[in-house]
Amino acid sequence: MPVTARAEYACLAMLELASRHADPKPVRLTQITDKHAIPERFLVQILLQMKTVGLVTTTRGKAGGYQLAKSPGEITLADIVGALDGMGEAEERPTAGSGLAQTLQAVCGGLAKNLAEARSSYLTRYRLSDLLPSVPHTDYVI
Repeated sequence: MPVTARAEYACLAMLELASRHADPKPVRLTQITDKHAIPERFLVQILLQMKTVGLVTTTRGKAGGYQLAKSPGEITLADIVGALDGMGEAEERPTAGSGLAQTLQAVCGGLAKNLAEARSSYLTRYRLSDLLPSVPHTDYVI
């Protein structure tokens, strides 16, 4: 699978925040979960990770919520997916003893590296601003 469900949820949430970037009011968690059917417990964890890597800011209190820490033109899908899943780095395993096993591990390691590089290169091409509709966002959940 190219991206995990968690990464897809993160991208959806970040796109929702991007669509409201011009609005000075923070976006409440329920506004995102209700609109995109993202389980709240996952979204809380996802947004905490986005905050940790500097992509999201939070505001506490009754009028609190989430906002992008950068403009939608500065955040790529690779930034988001990489913050959650890494970019597909192959896990290090001890080299098996037989020559055939070592050959297979070398081929699989090369495949994993090439796939990770291709995925990163592809996702880097897309910024949140590129994926937003050109018309103003009118279907907010209030």
